[in-house]
Amino acid sequence: MKARIKWTKTGVLRFIGHLDVQRYFHKAIMRAGLPVSFTKGMSPHQMMSFAAPLGLGMTSQAEYVDVNFDWSYPGQEMLNRLNAVMNEGISVTEFKQIDDKEKNCMAVTAAADYLVSFRPGYYYTDAFTKRTEAFFFQETIPILKKTKRSEKEVDISPMILEIRGQGNAIFMKLVTGSAENLKPQLVIEAFCKYLGYEYNPYGFRYHRLETYLKKDGVLAPLGSVGWDVTEMIERQGDDSLSPTIENEM
Repeated sequence: MKARIKWTKTGVLRFIGHLDVQRYFHKAIMRAGLPVSFTKGMSPHQMMSFAAPLGLGMTSQAEYVDVNFDWSYPGQEMLNRLNAVMNEGISVTEFKQIDDKEKNCMAVTAAADYLVSFRPGYYYTDAFTKRTEAFFFQETIPILKKTKRSEKEVDISPMILEIRGQGNAIFMKLVTGSAENLKPQLVIEAFCKYLGYEYNPYGFRYHRLETYLKKDGVLAPLGSVGWDVTEMIERQGDDSLSPTIENEM
């Protein structure tokens, strides 16, 4: 069975990179005693796929990972077992079974919501929150986008789906995924340039609110697909349970 797991990343763990997060989940699933599936061959590894990696230093309340299991306890027990071995800063909030034919969350990620807040002493907040509409409706928003091998100027305006002031912070919905991906830091850098400010990366905090897939042209949270594992067990009857589960129940 394939499961989609939603989790949070907060506190000091925001400084842990994506590769370390992957290793962390590999170990946590083993410590929790969950029946994770492994690939075949000379070097087997856990069948696991993460959605869009979170940038270093960012926090999130909506990270997702798809994991294959040989069988499953009821969803709430799977969730509880994982949380029992998690460190402070990572918490599992949803555990759903998804159809085996469902594409992995990495492949279907299309957009994400972010909340950008201001660190004290760097910028005049109102200058940003009151100019988001004017910034958003520019014909083009050019920015120098750097990669490991090169850098080029790109127009990021088509990838900004929404941006608005939200209290003393800025809400934005951005294109996110493997095909196209816009980091919120680039948007803020372009915003600073628009306002005539020098961009200081230490002046902002970035928090991911939700991650989306697109189905029939409509954005929906990655966690909107699937169902609670308990529901599947009830539909299939006790014969669907592994002997291990039956003994423990």
